[in-house]
Amino acid sequence: MQGRTALALAHLHRIDPQANMARFYCIDVAATLFGDVSVLRTWGRIGTHGRTSFETCTTVEDAEISATLTLREKMRRGYLPAGQMLPPDLAV
Repeated sequence: MQGRTALALAHLHRIDPQANMARFYCIDVAATLFGDVSVLRTWGRIGTHGRTSFETCTTVEDAEISATLTLREKMRRGYLPAGQMLPPDLAV
């Protein structure tokens, strides 16, 4: 990964107090010990450790494409970057 060991692509939140929904989704790209690159996806309810899945790719470009596709899908489903979410008491 040419000097990079990990690249945090996104930390997303989807919060809907009326539906009792408070979810997070994290996407990271990291080098493995074997020279490959992994896309790490972690998701779950905010305040928990959540679940994690790994996808191993042979190149950084393949990993970044896979991560970008996941990011687009999650944003289509209503997830937003964590810094853009309003606190639940201010959400309209």
